[in-house]
Amino acid sequence: MSRVYNFSAGPAVLPEEVLQQAADEMLDYQGSGMSVMEMSHRSKIYDSIIKTAEADLRELMNIPDNYKVLFLQGGASQQFAMIPMNLMKNKKAAYIVTGQWAKKAFQEAQIYGEAVKVASSEDETFSYIPDCSDLDIPEDADYVYICENNTIYGTKYQTLPNTKGHVLVADVSSCFLSEPVDVSKYGIIYGGVQKNIGPAGVVIVIIREDLITEDTLPGTPTMLKYKTHADAESLYNTPPAYGIYICGKVFQWLKKMGGLEVMKQRNEEKAKILYDFLDESKMFRGTVRKEDRSLMNVPFVTGDKDLDAKFVKEAEAAGFVNLKGHRTVGGMRASIYNAMPKEGVEKLVAFMKKFEEEN
Repeated sequence: MSRVYNFSAGPAVLPEEVLQQAADEMLDYQGSGMSVMEMSHRSKIYDSIIKTAEADLRELMNIPDNYKVLFLQGGASQQFAMIPMNLMKNKKAAYIVTGQWAKKAFQEAQIYGEAVKVASSEDETFSYIPDCSDLDIPEDADYVYICENNTIYGTKYQTLPNTKGHVLVADVSSCFLSEPVDVSKYGIIYGGVQKNIGPAGVVIVIIREDLITEDTLPGTPTMLKYKTHADAESLYNTPPAYGIYICGKVFQWLKKMGGLEVMKQRNEEKAKILYDFLDESKMFRGTVRKEDRSLMNVPFVTGDKDLDAKFVKEAEAAGFVNLKGHRTVGGMRASIYNAMPKEGVEKLVAFMKKFEEEN
């Protein structure tokens, strides 16, 4: 059985080496006679798995000591509520809406207080990132919220917004660990892991300690308080234990590859191959303003729905799967996360050239 080139936006491709290790350890993890799937999360052996994973992530991202790393459940979408529940002390927050997930977060925040939309790119189907250098941010806003890389629309902030001294909260689900970041610029940086780090079911929240308090909105469930999880080191209840184990393996793979500087170079190389082709192609074109292009998610179209459908079908038959664009935008999208090898992108481009000649 040969593996396909999987361009899915999430759950997405994982490093083959990691999958192989997990397979080798499936029935017996390091002489324990058990699979990690069967282990008590309170056991010494599992404690070492989750602690090593956190230590490796801290090293990779250079996370300062005054930040907690939390391995939680509920996906990124549960954070849309958890963030205002824990941070909205003044009942006001500023949201920059650059795609569907930022929009959902903005709508969810309205349940808990006044969410103010300070910028948006919805006027042009989220095909660009608005200028965020001088936004009208309410003085008493508790935080400024962004979705840093927009999976569906293929845009990415190249410069973080000027928050004018307010706490920055960022959803980085689809660009997590794709390049170095300065964690100290954020109050909270979080993401679902199923795009660039591991299997679905885990969300990682990196949060500055001063934002973790007992003082949450009235009615906030115990399970939705950051303090609950921070105090228990992500072991308040049974965590998504196996998912965290795989994330830990991916962190080790990233370290072995040379860390986030190296991943950024690799990701830039891969994206350039695809964007260069789209820029010169007569048939295909990218849908995002050049300076706002994502290295992770590359949406493109032919301009003809039937031709798009034909391309997706023939690509799948040729071993390039999950290239259909999100149902809200149509067209195609190639997600080229860390684990997508360069040759996968090169072969996709060769296939696109061939398709263009034949059609």
